[in-house]
Order: sequence, then C-alpha cells, then structure tokens
Amino acid sequence: MFSERQGGVYIHWPFCAAKCPYCDFNSHVREGIDEESWAQAYERALDYYAELLPQLEVVSVFFGGGTPSLMGPKTAERIIKKIRYGWRCADDLEITLEANPTSVEIQKFKDFRKAGVNRVSLGIQALSDDDLRFLGREHDAGEALRALDTAGQVFDRYSFDLIYARPGQTHDAWADELEKALKFAHGHISLYQLTIERSTPFYIRHQRGEFSIPDDVAGAELFNLTQEITEGAGLPLYEVSNHAAAGQECRHNLIYWRYQDYIGIGPGAHGRYTHNGYKYASRDHSAPEVWLERVRDNGYGAHEPQDVSIETQKEEAVMVGLRLKDGISIERFRNTFGSDPRDLFIYERFEMALHEGWIRRNEKNLALSQEGMLLLNSLLGYLLKA
Repeated sequence: MFSERQGGVYIHWPFCAAKCPYCDFNSHVREGIDEESWAQAYERALDYYAELLPQLEVVSVFFGGGTPSLMGPKTAERIIKKIRYGWRCADDLEITLEANPTSVEIQKFKDFRKAGVNRVSLGIQALSDDDLRFLGREHDAGEALRALDTAGQVFDRYSFDLIYARPGQTHDAWADELEKALKFAHGHISLYQLTIERSTPFYIRHQRGEFSIPDDVAGAELFNLTQEITEGAGLPLYEVSNHAAAGQECRHNLIYWRYQDYIGIGPGAHGRYTHNGYKYASRDHSAPEVWLERVRDNGYGAHEPQDVSIETQKEEAVMVGLRLKDGISIERFRNTFGSDPRDLFIYERFEMALHEGWIRRNEKNLALSQEGMLLLNSLLGYLLKA
C-alpha cells in the first residue's frame, strides 16, 4: 500500500551521443558539456523544490533522458545526496538510471552503483544487428547481451527495453527474439510497439514510403503473442508496455500511473505535485542552455506552474490508471475526488464496452481487459465525456 504523501523525483539528462531516428524525446547532441555547471544547476533546482514541497516522502528517483549514463557518476552521486538531504526518503528508495549497452557506459556501472544507483534500465531495443542499424542504435546484438550480463553482475535489479512490430517482423521472428531476450530478463522487461511520431526522421521516411510497419491487425497479433510468451516466462503484463515478476514492478512508473506526485527536473521535464491543497503541473524549459540559464537566475528551470482543475485531475487519473492491468482503485478514487471514476464515462458507451468485454469491473477496481488495452487510446476518446 502507498501513502498519498509518497512521490518521486525525475531527473532529465538531455544529452545523447547520437539521436535515434524514431525518438521524439527531448534529447540533444553536444560536442562539449560543462558538467560542473549542470551538477550545480540540478542541485539548485532540487533545493528549490525541497523548500517548496517539504512534506514529500521520496520513494523513487529516476534518471531519464537523453542518455543519463553518459553523465559522470560523481554528478549522479551529487544529485542523489541532494535528494536525500532535502527530503525524507524511503528506506528502500529505488534509484533507476537509463543506459545504453555501449562499452563506454557499461564500464561505469560499478561507479554508478557506488554513487547510489540501485537499478538500471537498458535501451537494448532489438537483438538483430540489421534492425539495430535501422533503429539508429550504436551497439550490436553482441554488445547488448554482454551489457545485460554485466548489469546482472553489478545490480540486483535491472530492466531492459525492446521495440517490436518493426518493418517486416513476422510472428515467428518476434517469438524467437522475445524468448531469447527473456533468458536474460531479471524480474522486469519493457516491450514497446514501434510507433511513428511526427517530430522524428522516421515520420518523413515513413511518409515517403521508404518502409512500412505492421498494420493494426498484425500489431494486435504481436501484442497478444507478447502476452502469451511473457506470462509463460513469469513476467506478466502489469502495464500496457511493461512486464514484471511480482514485486519487481518499476516503482517510479507506478507513481505516474497511480497519479501520485512527482517532481520533474531538467530540460523538458514535466511534473505533477500538490502544494497548499492544489495540484500543479510543471514543465521545464526544453532548450538545455535556456534551462541552465533559468536555474542560474531563478533557482528553477520551469515555466510558470499551471493549476490543474479537479475535473482535469479526474480525467488524467483515469487515463493513466487504465494503463495498469489492475486499473483504477475505486475506493482510492472516491477518497481523492469524492466521486466514482465511472461518472466520467458516457453511460451507454460504457455499458457497451462492458458488454464487449473491453472493460473489467468489480467492487474494487475498474480495469481494461487485454483486448481493451489494445484499444486504449481510441477507447478513452470514445468513452470519456470530455
């Protein structure tokens, strides 16, 4: 069980060695980085939020990006120490760092562990050299498997990502690749279908007809195959794209999906936090140099925080909560908002979704079925009154 005072801190490191053509995250390639200036900026922004939100109990820290494993372990250590100094932290504080499986980053794993990191998430993405080149990755399949082996030697908890529904990927090919990957899994794996985002080079190439990805029917078949294989391996789905053994779920991401408070620090980072009884949405400036300047001048790098209305909070809580296999706790929703989550849906459409088997309902939870998860985005648009 979790407390409403518990939350997380997200640290966004905006730099990468190279930009992947499918990625629409706020990431940038720079030849030189003044890491001391960045370390000081993160420390200053953390001081600002520690003073603003002293009641927060931090249960997770997540270094995302970009590629945060490119930062120096000493920088990570300074950030972790500042968080521990500024807030009460859980005894079993989860501190995750995203990394790529290149030799340069893997060599730093022991130093990151000494710095306080206790969980890594590796961006493997594929176990096919051809597909890794297509995805713009800088490692090959051999490096990926060696990185997983090293992660298991250094950390008690680690996860890795794979992207499926790639061009030309067949049912049998994905089954073989996933089963191979699961031999290296240790409690958690994230599996994402390839999507074509507008602000990426892939979008232009896809529009030109340079490649195609599996259609909705083939994508659904691959999704269902994924659930069958992961459940058989003891890593069932707990969120649309995430699978874990019991107790190995990513605590930081559960904060998002349970609509708890989290602070976002770093270029482009978002946050949701409660202050003086009001919920606020924060968004840091996206440009790294602008963010650095704003922190230097103001003590924080965010735009003016926006007050989130109760109705918007309800909608957001439903939209993120239905990503979870367990769905939304009806009791918690009522205690938080004083209403039932089902009140947000158009009644006739909700009843139809129940009849079709897209939604599962009992006295404790409101959740989507496996078929409903396939329809998640369109289903939300169809059911929500707003």
